[in-house]
Amino acid sequence: MELGVRMVAKQQWLCLVGLTGVAVMLVAPVAGAEEKARNGEERSASSSYSPVTSHFRSDQEYPATTIDEWLNQIAQTAAVTITGIQLEPTDVGVEIILETAAGQPSEPSSSVVGNALIVEIPNAVLALEGDEFQQANPAEGIALVAVTALANNRVRVAVTGLEAAPTAEVRITAQGLVLSVASGTETADDAEDAIQVVVTGEQERGYQVERATTATRTDTPILNIPQSIQVVPRQVIEDQAATQVTEVLRNVSGIAVNASPLTIFSDDIRIRGITAGRDYYRNGIRNFFGGFNLGQETANIERVEVLKGPASILYGQAEPGGVVNLITRSPLNEPYYAVDMTVGNYNFYRPTLDLSGPLNAAGTILYRFNTAYQYSESFVDTFDAERFFIAPTLQIQLSENTTLTIDGEYLDDSRPNYTGLPALGTVLENPLGDVPISRFLGDEDRRDRVVGNVGYRLEHNFNEAWSIRNSFRYEFLGVNEDAIFVNALLDDNRTVSRGAFRTRGDAQNYALQTDVLGEVSTGNVEHQLLFGLELRRTDQDFRGGGSPPVPDIDLFDPEYGNFDLEFVNERGAKSTQSVIAGYVQDLISIGEAFTILLGARYDWVEQTTNNRDANQEFYQRDTALTPRVGIVYQPIEPLSLYASYSRSFAPSFGADFRNADGSPFEPTEGEQVEIGVKAELFDNRLIATLAAYDLTRQNIVTPDPQRPGFSLQIGEERSRGIEFDLIGEPLPGLSLIASYAYTDAEITKDNSGNEGNRPNNVPEHSGSLWATYTIQAGTLQGLGFGLGAFIVGEREGDLGNTFQLPGYIRTDAALFYRRENWDIALNIKNLFDVEYYESASFRDGVYPGAPFTILGTVSVRF
Repeated sequence: MELGVRMVAKQQWLCLVGLTGVAVMLVAPVAGAEEKARNGEERSASSSYSPVTSHFRSDQEYPATTIDEWLNQIAQTAAVTITGIQLEPTDVGVEIILETAAGQPSEPSSSVVGNALIVEIPNAVLALEGDEFQQANPAEGIALVAVTALANNRVRVAVTGLEAAPTAEVRITAQGLVLSVASGTETADDAEDAIQVVVTGEQERGYQVERATTATRTDTPILNIPQSIQVVPRQVIEDQAATQVTEVLRNVSGIAVNASPLTIFSDDIRIRGITAGRDYYRNGIRNFFGGFNLGQETANIERVEVLKGPASILYGQAEPGGVVNLITRSPLNEPYYAVDMTVGNYNFYRPTLDLSGPLNAAGTILYRFNTAYQYSESFVDTFDAERFFIAPTLQIQLSENTTLTIDGEYLDDSRPNYTGLPALGTVLENPLGDVPISRFLGDEDRRDRVVGNVGYRLEHNFNEAWSIRNSFRYEFLGVNEDAIFVNALLDDNRTVSRGAFRTRGDAQNYALQTDVLGEVSTGNVEHQLLFGLELRRTDQDFRGGGSPPVPDIDLFDPEYGNFDLEFVNERGAKSTQSVIAGYVQDLISIGEAFTILLGARYDWVEQTTNNRDANQEFYQRDTALTPRVGIVYQPIEPLSLYASYSRSFAPSFGADFRNADGSPFEPTEGEQVEIGVKAELFDNRLIATLAAYDLTRQNIVTPDPQRPGFSLQIGEERSRGIEFDLIGEPLPGLSLIASYAYTDAEITKDNSGNEGNRPNNVPEHSGSLWATYTIQAGTLQGLGFGLGAFIVGEREGDLGNTFQLPGYIRTDAALFYRRENWDIALNIKNLFDVEYYESASFRDGVYPGAPFTILGTVSVRF
């Protein structure tokens, strides 16, 4: 947030211009806390999030009994004219009276920057001799009162204190708006609508996004980042009733679903045509067992940040398509209690609980507790899934400059193994007829998995320029599953052969990260430095095996449960991976127009695999240097032109036995060149990104066609494309998020006959548009609706490009009503009941999308 406020103190004019990144929070009385939390304006005590605003509420009522009266009320929300400004000293400060010619101003919002209290009035204009009003030293402890006209019919009132930000009581009268301001040295706890100013972290409000942390590990304006990064805030997750991460990622350009929401691998995605694998992170630390092993929860996610392109400079072993960083919700300074209940068709039930607040009178110990339970059946016969999630957080302010945060997560998921349907009878014609998308080809099997983590984050500020951040996380995975899978559809076009496997075991991951951050200025050149060290160790111990032949199943007349699984040839292996990495980054600002990003990372990776049954051990060691360089040019303040080059690496474990010594495979590497344009529109209410890239992934391990069971390292993929993303709130009450991607992906080297083919599940054209509108005033205030479309083009169904998945347009809708301490919402997914296919893993593994789905949610805030 950037503001320009002029201040007069001790008869001297001082400039307070371009205050950027100063985080504050306005804490209102408990009576108003529910409304603020409901609007997504929760107060965080963390120091790594973006600014919030607080809304004032008038006691004035606007009754309407007819449509004409309602239309008149909407007309009254047109801009009111402020014709005069009066300042009257009081015992504790000053009273600011904004006189209006006709009508009443809308509810204002407020924020704090340094020692300035900022009140912004929507739908208002100034009718004074000049564009602004100023008066210096109107009362003791107050340096300046400034009233300024802004774009889009808005007026800003800035009240600057000498030593501390003032507090204010606001009321709307028939004559206009009255602000009763007290200097920052006084308290106003007894006032009905008092505001207490508390220094806090930054947190997004609504759909407005200005900053991100994933690209640089620092809180950086998006316009200053020379790489495409998209942020999906919490409000989008709630408006779309998204319970899975892939539902959130549909709003981001260049992301393709690579699995089915019904599988345990529901978070498997491709970014820019490249598989993302395990490239999910939580608060900047690799979520090693999330995503690839189990679909992740959204109950405690504050926002989702997607960094496009290679990101190994900060995140180590990562595929070049990009990384997904899930930012979790932080404890709040004021008591907050929320209970949500969502029900839907297919016996969907999902209660959630969100509790937060201080644990001591001083407010130095805060907590947050999120939990969710979900049970659902499906459009697929005999399929049901159950999960339980819990996430506690404790934040302790050890001193004015030191904060310790301890958090953890636990997720237990149980479901049958779902492997989809054959292409014949779904996307391809089967001479025996169509196969219903409800057909289940598994059996009475079950996949039970548990994932969790616990850790801490310690942050200390040495001074205004230098700080240190130390984080540790322990993660665990437990697997207990007997799974039946589809092998192939036989030549009679109705008999499906099947197999089965058993897996038992567990895994642990330990990660320790330390970052030192500092700022150095040399003339008009400013350096934002980052020095980091990462240590990680992963231990895995699994045992599993196959079973005798599983009975075939009839595609058109299935029968279940006529056999018992007896697993044989169970074997086990243990593996250990160790990582040591160091990285350095310099974000250089040269004047107002240029920003240069330089960085590099060096990784040492060791892995040992022990086949316990054969008593064989395999050892491999890899090292890699991954640089990144980028430049941003801002010809004008709201516009950025950028270019960047970056590389990535991921170890390829195994050996090439064509060589006499069986030398290990080289790491899989990626490199990308990207150029783009970023712009903030509608007075920074809307941010847009247009990017073009050329991306290559090399040293891909592929099967050896001459020797089954062996591999070769000759694969290569290339992806080029153009992406566009847009998010924000261009008008009061209107929020939108949109995307478009053109992706030209190709397998450029392969030994299996796939060279020149297109990777499966990657559409050439895809896009999305989601918008909501909320009525801002009158008796229908809080009533809103949302409408969106998710568009996916034609895609290849397998690497051999033997069949295609048809393109589709899925339409979603929402209707909601939000009051002070309760909400009700109705979400419809696939409004027009379109038959479509999410993805395919091979010719006999096609995943249908869900038909018409309806969810109803009731939320209560205390």
